[in-house]
Amino acid sequence: MLVHLRTLGCRLNEAELESWAQAFQKKGHQITREQNEAQLIIVNSCAVTQDAVRKSRQLIRRIHRDNPSAKIIASGCYVTLNSDEAAELLGVDLIVSNQDKDRLVELAIQELDIPTMPAMSTEPGEISLFSRGRQRAFVKVQDGCRYRCTFCIVTVARGEEKSTPIEQIVQEVNRLVEQGINEVILTGVHLGGYGSDIEQNLGHLISAILEQTSVPRLRLGSLEPWDLPDNFFTLFNNPRLMPHLHLPLQSGSDSVLKRMARRCKTEEFTQIVAAARAQVPHINITTDIIVGFPGETAQEWQDSFAYIQSIGFGHIHIFTYSTRADTKAATLAEQVPNALKKQRSQQLHKLAEAMKQEFFRQNQDQSFEVLWEGQKEQINAQTHKVFGYTPNYLRVATIIDNSQSLENQILEAKITAITPKYLLAELA
Repeated sequence: MLVHLRTLGCRLNEAELESWAQAFQKKGHQITREQNEAQLIIVNSCAVTQDAVRKSRQLIRRIHRDNPSAKIIASGCYVTLNSDEAAELLGVDLIVSNQDKDRLVELAIQELDIPTMPAMSTEPGEISLFSRGRQRAFVKVQDGCRYRCTFCIVTVARGEEKSTPIEQIVQEVNRLVEQGINEVILTGVHLGGYGSDIEQNLGHLISAILEQTSVPRLRLGSLEPWDLPDNFFTLFNNPRLMPHLHLPLQSGSDSVLKRMARRCKTEEFTQIVAAARAQVPHINITTDIIVGFPGETAQEWQDSFAYIQSIGFGHIHIFTYSTRADTKAATLAEQVPNALKKQRSQQLHKLAEAMKQEFFRQNQDQSFEVLWEGQKEQINAQTHKVFGYTPNYLRVATIIDNSQSLENQILEAKITAITPKYLLAELA
């Protein structure tokens, strides 16, 4: 059977897609990039915002419209929180909640009467990773979250924390390395909480991967700043652990952070960033900011903006607050008018762009090992531009002859110039 996989939302959803793809292949099925050729389509939905809910519904409807003969399995946060609504969507044959995601392939075969043909199975990952132009792979190491930030619905959708044993993760990373993957990104709903249920922590996991695998590059997904284990930054003494941390701040105002039920005040965040920059050369600190959280006053916004400016981030994911049903924040008084949220968002976007360009300038004339990708832009009849990422997660481009290919190679390059969206480099 030809299987097509689609996802909305976070890197954790991406990691789950990879594991499903490999499991289907082990059962003898083929992964296809062509949605309209597929006989079975898996949709991993999202519900982080009302807009994500709307897009999840639209995606499922569009898939059924474009390929009405395909069986559709819907999973993810949207269908977990809205199972009755999702079940009524035209074309959905099976709903798999987040709690049953680990059994999705098994349930698909049982419930939809899908035959298994092990004799026809392909090498795990051969198609799921490389046909989609992947040089890196997401590995899900835990699910669920014990905290309840007032704006977040995902912790409700994902349930209690559950960590994958270190030995199992090490085996998965080794399998990916055998398939030619050069970079692995660890992901989870509450990545920093890894091991809380199995008497381990994230530091133990990182050390085990670096010691027991040969993966060239190990990268971390989003980490709550209050979760970093003791001596965390010493782990970066190993050059295979990439010097990039995405630490969601959400607001630079302590009073807003309190309403959000965040567990890291600005003073603590400042100390964490200072320690990271003191111990890890060229580290890139990126973050998330929610603009217009309920009750955000003009003074709170000014305090937040000034604090963000004082830290200086390499990149900011900016979210304009939107009411999310079934969260505590939705019940808070003094919702900020949309026009004011838009104004503040535009102001922050300008600051974020200025900080990004400043970080670009700090890295100019430096040499980095770049993992080059397959994406390219034709320049003329003889040359084309290819793209890749530095260890500290800066997008880089270089120009090569049409006869050359750098795809999935890690090669040193020197940063020579800056553009608004990426850096230009020359191969060493």
